[in-house]
Amino acid sequence: MQVVIVAAVVTGCAVLAYVDARDRAREDAAHRVVSTAVAVADSPTVIRAAQSADPPATLQPYARRVVADAGVDFVTIMDPHGIRWSHPDPSLIGKPFLGHIAPALRGETFTETYTGTLGASVRVVTPIRDGTRIVGLVSVGIEVDRISRQVRGQVGVLLAVASGALALGGLCTYVVNRRLRRHTHGMTAAGLSGMYDYHQATLHALREGLVLLDSARRVVLCNDAARDLLGLYGDVVGSSCAELGLPPSLTGALLSAEPRVDEVHLTAERVLVVNTSPVRGGEHRGTVVTLRDRTDLQALTGELDSVRGFAEALRSQAHEASNRLHTVVSLIELGRTEDAVDFATSELRLAQALTDQVVTAVGEPVLAALLLGKAAEAHERGVELTVTADSRIDDGVLPPGLAARDLVTVLGNLLDNAVDAAIEGTGPGRPRPAVRVTARTENGELLLRVADSGPGVDPGTISEVFRRGWTTKSEGRGLGLALVEQAARRGGGTVELRRADDGGGAEFTVRLPLRPAGQEAHA
Repeated sequence: MQVVIVAAVVTGCAVLAYVDARDRAREDAAHRVVSTAVAVADSPTVIRAAQSADPPATLQPYARRVVADAGVDFVTIMDPHGIRWSHPDPSLIGKPFLGHIAPALRGETFTETYTGTLGASVRVVTPIRDGTRIVGLVSVGIEVDRISRQVRGQVGVLLAVASGALALGGLCTYVVNRRLRRHTHGMTAAGLSGMYDYHQATLHALREGLVLLDSARRVVLCNDAARDLLGLYGDVVGSSCAELGLPPSLTGALLSAEPRVDEVHLTAERVLVVNTSPVRGGEHRGTVVTLRDRTDLQALTGELDSVRGFAEALRSQAHEASNRLHTVVSLIELGRTEDAVDFATSELRLAQALTDQVVTAVGEPVLAALLLGKAAEAHERGVELTVTADSRIDDGVLPPGLAARDLVTVLGNLLDNAVDAAIEGTGPGRPRPAVRVTARTENGELLLRVADSGPGVDPGTISEVFRRGWTTKSEGRGLGLALVEQAARRGGGTVELRRADDGGGAEFTVRLPLRPAGQEAHA
C-alpha cells in the first residue's frame, strides 16, 4: 500500500510537470514569435522595402537572416492584401498567405495555431506601419512539431527524475517497513489489533492484580483487580508510585530496581503477595508488578496455627496425663492409696481451675477455645498464662460483623508475642515468666489486653512496632503485629502499646466497637 501510494504521488507529479512543461513551451514559443514579429515590423529596413518597387528583393534575404538569428521556423512578410514578399520556400513568394490577417489589418497583434504550408505552427501576425498607415504585414511562427520535440526532450529528464523519486520512495518505504516490523516483532496491523483485543480481555479477566510501571516509576497500566487490591480510585495512569497513597513498605517495593519475589505487604484492608520484575531491552524500560490477595489465606493460616497449637497442647496434656496416671497406679501398687488420691486430686484441681476460670469469664466459644489452647501451650513452654478477674464476655455479645477470624488474628498473635517476650525476659533472680490476659466489654467496646513479664519495648521504637517487618526475632518474621493492627483497623478499632503498670514488659490494648458508630450514637 505504501509503494502504491508513493507510485501514485510520483506519477501524478510527473504528469503535472509534463503539462506544465508543455504549457511553458507553448508560452515561450508565443512570446518569441511575438517579440520577433514586432521587431521585424518596426525595422526601418522593412518599412522602406515595403514601399519600394521590388519588396521581395530586400525582404527575402532579410527574412532568412531573422529566421537564423531568432530561432524561429519562418518569417513571412506580405502586403496588406496578404500577398507574400518572403517565405522559406521561394516558390511561394507572390502567392496569398494562408491564415487570418483581418485583426492585423485593424492594427492588432494576435497569435494563433494554424496549419499552413509548413504544417501546424504557433504564429503571430502584426502590422507594418509607416506612421498611421499600414503598409504591410509580418507573420512569424514556430512549428508545433518543434515545440513537441522540445517538450519530449524535457520528458526524458522528467521521467528519469520521476523514476529516481519512485526508487528512492520505494527504498525508504522498505526501510521504514522493515524497521517497523522489527519493533512490532514481525506483526502486521491485523495481528497487532488482535493482540490488543486479547490484551484487553486478559487484563479484565485476570483475578491477579497487574501493574505496569515505566522507567520513571509512573503507572502505565493498572487492571481492575489491581485497583481493587490496592484501593485505588479514578484514573491513576501517569501517576507516580509515590503519589498513590500506598503503605511505605509497598511503595518501596514498587520503586525498587531489584526484582522482588513473593514479598508479603499489608495495605489498609488486605495482605498482598507482591512480585516485581524489571523489563529490559538493552536498558531498564520499566517494571511488571503482580499482586495476589493473601488476606483469607493469612487468616486461615492463623487459624491453622491455632489448631496446631491446640493439637500440640492436647498432645502435651496427653503425655502429662499418662505420666500422672502411671504415678497414681504406682502409688496404689505400693499400697500408698491416700497419697495416690491426694496427687490425683491436686492435679485435677489445677487443670480444672484454669478451665473453669476461662469458661466462666469468656462465654464466646472462639475466644475461650483460643485462650485454653494458648494457656496449655504456654504452660508447656514454662510460662504462666492467667486471665484477670475482671474479664467477662458473655456469649452472643459480639456482633456478627466482628469476624471470628479477626479475633483469632488479634488475640492469637498478641499471645504468641507475649509468650515469646516472657520467655526472653527469663533469667537468674527473675520471677517465673507470665502472661496476663484481660478480655471484657465496656462502654460499647470489646477490650482485649495482653501484658507480659518480658523486657518490654524501647520507647523510641513504639511507633515502628506495627510496621511490617519490625521484629526482635529472627529474619523473616515481623508480620504478626502488623496483622493485629490491620485487623483492628478493619474492625474500626485501635491498638495501643505501653509498658505494663507493674513495671513488667509490654502491654497491648485492643479496642473494637461492638456496633457501628452511627448505631451507637442513635442508641
